[in-house]
Amino acid sequence: MSLHPTLQPYADAWTHSIEAISELVGPLAEGEWNRRTPCPGWSVRDVVSHVIGLDCEMLGDPRPIHTLPRDLYHVTNDQQRYTEIQVDVRRHHTAPEMTSELEYVIIRRNRQLRNESRDPGTKVRGPLGAETTLEESMRKHAFDVWVHEQDLRAALGRPGNLDSPGAHIARDVLLAKLPEVVADMASAPRSSAIVFDVHGPIEFLRTIRVDIQGRGTLETAPALGPAATLTLDWETFVRLACGRVAPEAVADRVKAEGDPELTSAILRNFSVTA
Repeated sequence: MSLHPTLQPYADAWTHSIEAISELVGPLAEGEWNRRTPCPGWSVRDVVSHVIGLDCEMLGDPRPIHTLPRDLYHVTNDQQRYTEIQVDVRRHHTAPEMTSELEYVIIRRNRQLRNESRDPGTKVRGPLGAETTLEESMRKHAFDVWVHEQDLRAALGRPGNLDSPGAHIARDVLLAKLPEVVADMASAPRSSAIVFDVHGPIEFLRTIRVDIQGRGTLETAPALGPAATLTLDWETFVRLACGRVAPEAVADRVKAEGDPELTSAILRNFSVTA
């Protein structure tokens, strides 16, 4: 392998998740591709189309030339319009067309990863022409594909892989967003601490400290006398953070202690994915 050691965990996580997706959808009957997923506005076919599109972009394939219909209620901004092109262009594809394209893109991506010798800091093109590093691109890609694997599992009633390599990357990606959620979006009081106690297949205890300037930082040290504590299971944490469920729908799975206005504000702003 010529892949840089820093990038290997992201390649391993992608491989694990994409193979799981292939196994999940391979046996599906035509009608099952139309099942609704927790991803707003998307069916099983749509999620798989998106995953295929993500990998086509990682391969540097030209984007489809396609005009979106005007009645897609879940598409409200440029980022979503950009993403939806790869989805809508495949909306009438049959099950065999979907699975064969997925298998082909997996083969091509595996070949690309075997030959990848660039440095993690190499600049690459991201969505909407944004520039990012190869490491950040591969991290986000591994995260996205794992989250969409979970969307498919929820839609098909096949739970699993909540502690897979992709899940551990998702944990780190979502934890990195928490200071913004707490300090900026929920406007937690200055000089306060908010604790997140997550249990289940992946467990962690993290503190977000808000300093006197109102800036939030992520810490592993527990806080004495926090302004608020949120205790919840890992699956619920992911579903909330990825915007797959409203806080009211999982109120019985979240134990909120401390300032009720603060905990409500945090939960209202918990979704961090575009």
